[in-house]
Amino acid sequence: MIILGIDPGTATTGYGLIKGQKKIEYLAHGVIKTPVGMPMGERLLLIRQQLKKVIVTYKPMTVVIEQLFFGRNAKTAMMVGQARGVILMTASEAKLPIFEYQGLWVKRKLSGDGHASKKMIQQVVRKTLGLYRLPKPDDAADALALAICYLIHEKKV
Repeated sequence: MIILGIDPGTATTGYGLIKGQKKIEYLAHGVIKTPVGMPMGERLLLIRQQLKKVIVTYKPMTVVIEQLFFGRNAKTAMMVGQARGVILMTASEAKLPIFEYQGLWVKRKLSGDGHASKKMIQQVVRKTLGLYRLPKPDDAADALALAICYLIHEKKV
């Protein structure tokens, strides 16, 4: 079973792919970056196009996306919400089941601390997947963490 984790954003969308049967195996991770000066519609289209390539290349069976957290910056939340919409639409178009988890819940599940640092999550992901180096950037490590949580929470491994 191949799982695609996604940490949504308009400037940087992280993705991570793992495989889980009897154990969790690392497949790939990366980011979809959009240029800052690019109009929002074009940025969202770029996210969609790049995500479709990831889906076609790796053929995941499930998508796990981070739920939107409304902090103090409503403008940022709106922009991330737009990216999430494109990601949800793209996954639905590919007929993939979608699971959504809160970031604090993922941190708590993996590290025991809902307010764990980015570095701590990277370390847990590295150890869980048996990686030589910390997965970078943070967005991709968070996406891998989402995928790992799905396999653990849904008892797929």
